[in-house]
Amino acid sequence: MRFLHTMLRVGNLERSIEFYTDVLGMKLLRRNDNEKYQYTLAFVGYADESEQAVLELTYNWGTEKYELGNAYGHIALGADDIYATCEAIRRAGGKITREPGPVLGGTTEIAFVEDPDGYKIELIQTKSASAGLRG
Repeated sequence: MRFLHTMLRVGNLERSIEFYTDVLGMKLLRRNDNEKYQYTLAFVGYADESEQAVLELTYNWGTEKYELGNAYGHIALGADDIYATCEAIRRAGGKITREPGPVLGGTTEIAFVEDPDGYKIELIQTKSASAGLRG
């Protein structure tokens, strides 16, 4: 088995597609409207679904906001240089909620970004992405 996708419900599909493609550099892989049940699915990612996991953005027509609850944590993305990545995200209009730097209790360098619906996205310096608190 392997991970296929993670689904996020979004309140404005166009705004979310723009964020994930223009700000985070993903590609819109496919989009499907379901007129009968009034929802649209958009899949975004850095590579085709046959190669790696992607995000499914689900827009339920007419629903503009969701309560995120307190169980959701974050999505993690590896970046070769989180400092330069954060600057690029900031220039593109993205919201940095935690500036790049070492994780508390470790040396792994991380940062956090927030998408238009409030979902947290962790950026991890690629060279230490699998080290966790050890590295």
